[in-house]
Amino acid sequence: MRRGGRAGRGSGLRGLWGPGLILALCATLTPLSSTALATEPLPLAQYFDNTAVSDDAEPGTADFDGSGASVSAQDLTAAGWTRGRPLAVQGAALNWPCREPGEPDNVRAAGQPVRVHGQGDALAFLVAGTGGADVSGAGTVSYTDGTQSSYLLTAPDWRTGPLGSKAVALPHVNTPTGQLAKKARLYVVTVPIARGHEVDSVRLPYAADLHVFALSVRPDSAGWTGSWAAPTATYAAVGPWTDRTLRLVVHTSAGGPRVRVRFDNTFASAPVRIGGATVAVQSAGATASGTPVPLTFGGAAGAELPAGAQAFSDPLDFTVPPDTNLLVSFHLPDTVTAASLHRLTQQRSYVSTPGDHTADGSAVAYTSTLTTWPLLTGVDVGDGPGSVVVLGDSITDGERSTLDANRRWPDVLSDRLRAQSAVPRYGVLNQGIAANRVLTDRYPGDGVSTDSGGVSALHRLDRDVLAQTSARTAIVFQGVNDLRTGASAGEVVAGLQQLAARVRERGLRVLVATIGPCGGEARCTSVVDGQRAAVNTWIREEAVSDGGFEGVLDFDAALRDPAQPTRLLPAYDSGDHLHPGDAGLAALAGAVPLETLVP
Repeated sequence: MRRGGRAGRGSGLRGLWGPGLILALCATLTPLSSTALATEPLPLAQYFDNTAVSDDAEPGTADFDGSGASVSAQDLTAAGWTRGRPLAVQGAALNWPCREPGEPDNVRAAGQPVRVHGQGDALAFLVAGTGGADVSGAGTVSYTDGTQSSYLLTAPDWRTGPLGSKAVALPHVNTPTGQLAKKARLYVVTVPIARGHEVDSVRLPYAADLHVFALSVRPDSAGWTGSWAAPTATYAAVGPWTDRTLRLVVHTSAGGPRVRVRFDNTFASAPVRIGGATVAVQSAGATASGTPVPLTFGGAAGAELPAGAQAFSDPLDFTVPPDTNLLVSFHLPDTVTAASLHRLTQQRSYVSTPGDHTADGSAVAYTSTLTTWPLLTGVDVGDGPGSVVVLGDSITDGERSTLDANRRWPDVLSDRLRAQSAVPRYGVLNQGIAANRVLTDRYPGDGVSTDSGGVSALHRLDRDVLAQTSARTAIVFQGVNDLRTGASAGEVVAGLQQLAARVRERGLRVLVATIGPCGGEARCTSVVDGQRAAVNTWIREEAVSDGGFEGVLDFDAALRDPAQPTRLLPAYDSGDHLHPGDAGLAALAGAVPLETLVP
């Protein structure tokens, strides 16, 4: 196993930027031009014609929405969104404008041609609307080969938009008559572009209430395969941890000769600092097989993640075996009282005594166990064919599967892929969240909460599927929690259709699974079962022909008891009549025709 060598020049999404570099970037900006529409593309900042940010002491220097209201500069600083700060969100690198409070810092979309270059899978816009509701407009992308493509950009409102899909929420709104304790929201929205074509410029939509702060091409993930992932389910109270090292145990699907990891500060209101991080293959428990190898972030040992942002480690020459537990260790030097996390892991991880113990090969310092995955959301490996992403709820998350055994059904699907050669041996990324729904948020999308059911599939799709590394095919297996809490079959079907349309728009293959039986569980009444049957009938008969999906997985047929079709087969029932046990989860993985995963 090769250890310690460096590969490449970084991920392109730097984890740590010094103040000197940020000031240098700000200093290179050209002065603002007139608001007249240019005939040739210009950098976005040259079009800035609106001021969104004010100092709390001078709220009258900004008027974001036409009523004199604005965003607090102090709130932005507290969130880590400082002047000129690079922000990585949904795999895209964006810069917060290099503007002082009271200076123009965004442009109202009016068809401006913007100079943007790069190849990738999407354009990323840092935006907000100010009309009191979603605001949309169509724009065009021009490529260096003379071709064009169109896009539709929708910006949620800065005061009423959904918290579940925002990039950051700030606690106040400044007005000329005083500060309001109301949330101000900013959003990162991505739209598809033509892969393999070099972007030359972007023409913004015509939509006066649509404000653009930053724009970039999101690079595709060529050369990487997603091997492990976990979606952020909540922002929860932890520890508190001060000067502690977390050693998280994660299980790989695909293997490769290089590795990088991803940390996300999703839903947070303040930055979090990672002092250092390492990766190692697990021997047993918190003990590493050999010496853990340091990770870097933009060449630095650690990274600071602003609220709502992420950091990828630099590529590292480190052979990651498939079907193996890794130890990802990271030091938290500051006091952390709340963190973005995935609650249901079915896996024991570890917390150290005080100190940076990332380099420790032994388990001596790791005296406490942890059954959540804070901050860490992805492990990618070099090369490989790409990944299958599973969007699901507690059944996908592995609830009631055997602890530390990696028997979630996506794990078993990965086993099947590795054991054959007829189709590519994709990585499998488990994006299940226990208690998650298609239509409504369980976690409200902002603030510290004890609810770990996540935001709705509709609100998390961009982050948890479309932005995942090397995603090729998506599997949607959700809906039972919506039905068990009062949603109708028609509402669930409409939600599934929206998911399918958004996934296919990005060029991914998308499959849908029928909802399994749950008779005997308290909320799975005969009325609910009738709605479940209606959803499943639509999936079997119309999901492909009229619903936007490209294939159907009949998980209901794989799990049900032939003698009592509304119930799980007794051998598959974990005991609560809703969640399959290990045998039932294996049956789900076995019900996936592997050829359906190939785009």
